[in-house]
Amino acid sequence: MQHYQNYIDGQWRDAANQLTVLNPGTGQPYATIAQAGIDDADLAMAAARRCADSGALSDVRPARRTTWMLKAADAIRAIADEGALVACRENGKSLNDARDEFIEAARYFEYYAGMADKIEGISVPLGKDYVDFTQYVPFGVSVQIVPWNFPVSICARSLAPALAAGNAVVIKSPELSPLAMTLLIKAVEQAGFPQGAVNLLCGQGSTVGSHLVRHQSTNQIVFIGSVPTGQRILKDAAERATPAVMELGGKSAAIVLKDANLETLLASVKAGIFFNAGQVCSAMSRLLIQRDRYDEVKAAVVALAESLSIGLGEDNPDLTPVVSRQQQEGILAMIDQAGTEGAKILTGGVAPDRAGYFVAPTVIEASADMTIAREEVFGPVLVIMPFDSEDEAVALANGTDFGLVAGVFGEGLNQTLRVANRLRGGQVYINEWFAGGVETPFGGVGLSGFGREKGQEALYSYVQTRNIGIRLGQG
Repeated sequence: MQHYQNYIDGQWRDAANQLTVLNPGTGQPYATIAQAGIDDADLAMAAARRCADSGALSDVRPARRTTWMLKAADAIRAIADEGALVACRENGKSLNDARDEFIEAARYFEYYAGMADKIEGISVPLGKDYVDFTQYVPFGVSVQIVPWNFPVSICARSLAPALAAGNAVVIKSPELSPLAMTLLIKAVEQAGFPQGAVNLLCGQGSTVGSHLVRHQSTNQIVFIGSVPTGQRILKDAAERATPAVMELGGKSAAIVLKDANLETLLASVKAGIFFNAGQVCSAMSRLLIQRDRYDEVKAAVVALAESLSIGLGEDNPDLTPVVSRQQQEGILAMIDQAGTEGAKILTGGVAPDRAGYFVAPTVIEASADMTIAREEVFGPVLVIMPFDSEDEAVALANGTDFGLVAGVFGEGLNQTLRVANRLRGGQVYINEWFAGGVETPFGGVGLSGFGREKGQEALYSYVQTRNIGIRLGQG
């Protein structure tokens, strides 16, 4: 098995212990990686602190950061094929989707390269005796805790704007799928960023992650993951009043109006809940269907689920395995609970008889008060239910504690926009789930978190405003 290392202070390093990473498609060991401990975390934080305090990132002409980031984008694209195979085997996702992650990661560096020299303050008029202006200054050291579902693209999503703004970064990779991130950072290393600007650790969240969050050198935290873990991090961050960006879970609903185009809808259902085996925080996990179309859409969605190919990521099937046995068992337990509560499992709901951690594409008919309709499953499980009126649809869509994304499908512009404007979520899609891209702000409300990633808005999560007021002399 190949062995991977951590990246600390410009060097690739081993650790006292190591983790074994399994291939979810087979359940067999795939590779090992150095398991960082507290001492390793302290070394990484010290390196980032030195880099931040030296001004090697923040004091240079911003166009210099642009140059570094464009070089990083080119280097990431160059290793997309190699990295995709690693991501596919450690995470279970399809080879095509894994390659797209690297291409998207390169795009993040390219996009924020164009913004590094455009972080501009304003002049504030205070009268003829004063000059007053604002500056956007980096926080210093950004600690970023990356989830296992899209580790490469999500890492780049936070790392790129942090570097563009002049922050040094310490990244904690996920224990389940940390390997492809090392290839990403090796590509970033080629760009020539100052020593200590980027550090990568693979360690247990309960020890290394918690230590990084509470560290006295941490000036900002970015976390993407589950609600319970996010809540624990926020409690730790509160001790030092450390600002944070939190992108947590979701239970997102798509509203299907009576004039929705069925072909358009089905394409979005396939992408929205079965892409990456449903392990997407912004997945289309609920489908609310106007009663006039309910039977037709239900039958079409069930037929879609039953038509999907299932297999190993290398074969680029429609549905790949979930990331671990624990994840598989948790999904199946929630499906069983749904049946106990009276939900109707229309298709799926089982683990296919094959090696690896697979869950069959599942469609469940449920009511709004059932657990399966309120809590995040994080798997290929779609809940459907009918509605009669627009007001009822909006109430159902907004009826959970989450508020990450939402969607509307229909042909009438007035009604779709009217419904979209009433939905609770940081991003609302009309007639295409996952519409948008690197350029569009993304984040949630309620238990889905706060702060924004992606787009121009994300850059301002990595800076703080400083005002300078000057009293002119009276000569």
